[in-house]
Amino acid sequence: MSNQAKWAFFSPEKPLANAINIFFVTTLFYFFGASLRLIDELSLFWPLNAVLAAVFVRNPFLNRAVYYFVSFSAMIVYDAFTTHWGWQSAVINLSNMVFIIIVSRLLLRYSRTQDESNWALNAFNLFYACLIGSILSSLLGAAGSNGPSSDYRQFLSLFADWFSEQFSTGVLMVPFLLMAKWPQWEKMPAFHLSKIYPLSGVIISVIASVAIGGAGSLAFPLPALIWCAIRYPLPITALLTLLTGGVEIILVANSIVVIHENQPLMVSEMFSARLGIATMAICPLIVSVSVDAINRLIKQTSLRADYDYLTGIYSRSGLYEALKTKMPSMHLPQHKLCVMLLDIDYFKRINDNYGHECGDVVLKAFAAQLSKVVGNQGLVARLGGEEFVVACSTDCEEQSYILAEKIRQSTELTAFRYQQQSLFITISIGLATTTPEKESLPDAFNILLAEADKYLYLSKRNGRNQTSMASFNALEVHSAQ
Repeated sequence: MSNQAKWAFFSPEKPLANAINIFFVTTLFYFFGASLRLIDELSLFWPLNAVLAAVFVRNPFLNRAVYYFVSFSAMIVYDAFTTHWGWQSAVINLSNMVFIIIVSRLLLRYSRTQDESNWALNAFNLFYACLIGSILSSLLGAAGSNGPSSDYRQFLSLFADWFSEQFSTGVLMVPFLLMAKWPQWEKMPAFHLSKIYPLSGVIISVIASVAIGGAGSLAFPLPALIWCAIRYPLPITALLTLLTGGVEIILVANSIVVIHENQPLMVSEMFSARLGIATMAICPLIVSVSVDAINRLIKQTSLRADYDYLTGIYSRSGLYEALKTKMPSMHLPQHKLCVMLLDIDYFKRINDNYGHECGDVVLKAFAAQLSKVVGNQGLVARLGGEEFVVACSTDCEEQSYILAEKIRQSTELTAFRYQQQSLFITISIGLATTTPEKESLPDAFNILLAEADKYLYLSKRNGRNQTSMASFNALEVHSAQ
């Protein structure tokens, strides 16, 4: 069992623990949101809805009426002990649940139509889910806050304030909450000073928006955030977008970023500023999603080019790349470069007698056996069909021959299973060695590969299931052993 599974906060097998944890999370963030209301600078944010929506999306098994009711009950209980809202508490908290349920349901519905679980990566779907959830929840929330009053202007003002807060907080927070994961410090790349340049650009652009002011200053951080999207991983970009958007909302609300010089900030302007900042936040996310998709495609293309699709070992092109990148660390200047060309004897008979599916099973099993025997002594690749190659560095020719014979004998003694049948195969090996001098390892490999091909033909002509090479008599090696 992995640590992630062991320490999971929610689990499909523990409904009671899930209910308790949902009640706890709801109460905790309700208290947190209520505490923010006491601080003027942070009273603009209500994070509870975004947090719970992310919880329900990241744990699809929680999307049941009983868990929704538990969350709603936690809100009512908190209000019962801390406020005197009465029936308004039920309506206002029901509006919170409307946002949570709609956003989580829409995102989960989108995820089921995808080949990969990439709902957390699509900024457009996050945008529209938050938009729909904010509109519907704000209609109910404004009605509950307005009470029995028939003043439609007060209702519109409440709706605008409610909607802009729900939408901006949702768009800024939900992407980060869905993409956040524990950092893997052992896989972190080395730090370079250039990596902080995009972050510095964000900080400078926010300072410039304060110094220059005006409505256009809200867009100043956008180029720097796009730079972050290109240079940083997607979760980091989402976090920086959240922090930048939150800071801008606070700066505008407190007139630190001045939109109009000669008049105080009005509700309609705060509404517009929030929507503008939230909409701007989508741009770096879209760029980051695109960059992430391109990187994944490059990685997949590289894997397909460098590794054989059937056996998982190097392909021909992947082997040449490994000769440039990995082989130099294995090969000492005074050592021999050894190339073994291996061919499964009478492989066509396996395909003819048992079918190509059996042939594929044998190829995969043989590749795994070959990789196990060679280990970290060398590189293993499939050149095509039933032909494989091993490139390794050895102290001497005798050691190369001993390794080749170890491969041949272990193959001969291994039973390959297919549909409750045991199949035994043999291999023929052609072996060539040299001490590279002026030529590069890939060039030396090409020379040895042609020579090994000649000795592979010799092994087949002499009866197969044997190793052939040029320099010495194999019997000498056996006698030495």
